[in-house]
Amino acid sequence: MVNSTQFAERLEKILDYYGVSATAFSETIDMNRSTISHLLSGRNKPSLDFILKVIQHYPEVDLYWFLNGKGKFPSTPSTPLSADTLDKPEKKQSVPAVEAKPSSESTETPLPASDSDKNIDRIVVFYSDGSFKSYEN
Repeated sequence: MVNSTQFAERLEKILDYYGVSATAFSETIDMNRSTISHLLSGRNKPSLDFILKVIQHYPEVDLYWFLNGKGKFPSTPSTPLSADTLDKPEKKQSVPAVEAKPSSESTETPLPASDSDKNIDRIVVFYSDGSFKSYEN
């Protein structure tokens, strides 16, 4: 069961982290300002719709932390996003092309007979900050 007082403190922490007012927050997640006010005062408990909208619009908010206070916030170490940043389209990372060196001799090692019918399905690149990028065929 969600403790209203502790939930209000976590909601306040989210507002502070993103640097938004309760009004701007309510507009971002498309909820009434009074709903946010009642949650902040501890009068009401959060609805499932409210929780899902917050998680959708603020990806650093960990669901388990938001509901129970266990876990961490922000869930990923990154720069806080403001409401206006969320409206901007995300830039896609491009994969640099690898140029093949022309050679008269092949430098590839032949695959064992059992691996010759295998194809690469996915390549995952892990970064030093703990993030990763997956490239699928």
